[in-house]
Amino acid sequence: MSKSSVSMSGPSSLVTRECDCLAHRFGNAADHPMRERRYPTDLTDAQWAAVRPLLPVPGWMQGRGGRPEAYCHRAMLDAVGYLVDNGIKWRAMPVDFPPWDRVYAFFRRWCENALITEFHDRLRGRVRERLGGDSEPTVAVIDSQSIKADAVVGRDSRGFDGGKLINGRKRHVVVDTLGMLLGVRVTSADMGDRAIAQVLLAQVAATHHRIALVWADGGYTGSLIEHCLTAFGQVLAIVKRSDTMRGFVVLPKRWIVERCFAHLMRSRRLVRDFERRTTSAEAMIYWSMTWLMIRRLARPHPGQG
Repeated sequence: MSKSSVSMSGPSSLVTRECDCLAHRFGNAADHPMRERRYPTDLTDAQWAAVRPLLPVPGWMQGRGGRPEAYCHRAMLDAVGYLVDNGIKWRAMPVDFPPWDRVYAFFRRWCENALITEFHDRLRGRVRERLGGDSEPTVAVIDSQSIKADAVVGRDSRGFDGGKLINGRKRHVVVDTLGMLLGVRVTSADMGDRAIAQVLLAQVAATHHRIALVWADGGYTGSLIEHCLTAFGQVLAIVKRSDTMRGFVVLPKRWIVERCFAHLMRSRRLVRDFERRTTSAEAMIYWSMTWLMIRRLARPHPGQG
């Protein structure tokens, strides 16, 4: 599939009046009946109108081979959203969605071709602009979260976090000042934060050139500070917790990334790591954040009556 978007303007047809996704307009999705919206996670008409122009274009429309898609794009998005939000197994997909293996193939294709990342980043830019900011951030926050892993996770990608006493995986994330995702890496839980931070911050710096300041906690001290300045031109500012503090205290800037983790834990598929591959685990995080931004983008603007 191509990493580009397409304008949805043009003459309508009988198929377009039912659904205006590319699979209906130019593919074979019309061969299958339209499904009715029935679950809370299904895209509303307002949400679909907001995200439709941002969807990647299928490779078969760009002459890159493959057959025209046979299932509605909106139904596919609804199916993946249902799975992430409710934490079901792939084979337990409700029958009113496309067959589970077709939905999984859609998920894998978007994961392997970085299309979910592309879609997610377009949404983030629109949300930032809608809130009056620039589409590209200049400040970021980095942190990690250890999470228990299911039995399907192999030994090669799981470990024991001695500090949190968790056997599983670790999610390393970088977010902007709105708490929206800029980059993520999923590793075994025994991996050090500073070692992964070098890789993750290099990934973020390559795609977000304007970031000049990164906030982090005390676990990112040491040589990483100098490395960020010399390698990426970024100032790594450490927000430490005072030794005199007792109990729960909201620390400046660090609460931003903690809010991101709190959102991820509201997606039942993410309360534990169920993915055999770390790439699939990262894709699930992108899908969860994608749904957050879709809801934000479809909200009435504060200036509207």
